[in-house]
Amino acid sequence: MSFSRTFIFMAIFCMQSLAALLQNGFVATVLGREWVRSQGLPAGDMIVACLAASRFCLHIVATLNNFLASTMLWTLRAYFSILWDFINTVNTWFTTWLAIFYCVKISSFSHPIFFWIKWRVSRSVPRLLLGSLVIGGLSAISSATGKAIAFQMMACENCTIAYRMVAFYVYYFRCHAMLMWVTPFFLFLLSIILLMFSLYQHLEQMRYHGPRSHDYSTQAHTMALMSLAFFLIFYTSYVLLLTVSTTQVINVHNSWHWAWEVITYMGILLHSTILILSNPKMRKALKIKFPDFCIARS
Repeated sequence: MSFSRTFIFMAIFCMQSLAALLQNGFVATVLGREWVRSQGLPAGDMIVACLAASRFCLHIVATLNNFLASTMLWTLRAYFSILWDFINTVNTWFTTWLAIFYCVKISSFSHPIFFWIKWRVSRSVPRLLLGSLVIGGLSAISSATGKAIAFQMMACENCTIAYRMVAFYVYYFRCHAMLMWVTPFFLFLLSIILLMFSLYQHLEQMRYHGPRSHDYSTQAHTMALMSLAFFLIFYTSYVLLLTVSTTQVINVHNSWHWAWEVITYMGILLHSTILILSNPKMRKALKIKFPDFCIARS
């Protein structure tokens, strides 16, 4: 790609990052204010509020991280990359918990273990969110330790040792990516598969017992699957980007890096839009804050 195309993708990335900051800031503010005022939130809204806050921070750090790398400020970028690692891991797990929450609450499996999980999940959400922060902290510590060891060894004048440490660095972060990012991705994928299977069972029951005029279960299944399946496409590209970035196959100076960033973060932006439009509290807040927009949309 030419320089002009690189600049175009960089401009698009900046605009969508700004839109994501406004969007997720709005969600976090509305639900956070409700959280403080009522001294609590429903489990689903609690996950969405934390997810919006993490995405707000993720877009800030990702933008700074990319531009610091472009300006060759590697020392400063190293610190931001550790912070990005923490926020990204937390954001990935928050997304996974939201998918699991939808799956457990909407699915209609009749196994006793599933009933027990459904009863426990709402009570466990605060602990799951706190656990995500702990996992993010461990991820940041692991990232910082790996970088420190690799940078110290690469400063060695022995080229053979330096080369081996670069190889160790790449291998270390591949394992890091598999543990911290790919694991929640597979849990996310499993939640979608279980929701699809639950919807299939529900439709089979409807075929034998006859359709009902107001089948809220089918509507809930369909809405959750549309949201999760849509995001799965972009979530897959996001995990691939994280994995590829650990191997340094596409560096920040490559034009394709910015194209990939646009595609990836656009998916997060659109998924946040779906969450806003499917949440009654957010729709009500939109009608209050932007009545003209809601009238034009209707």
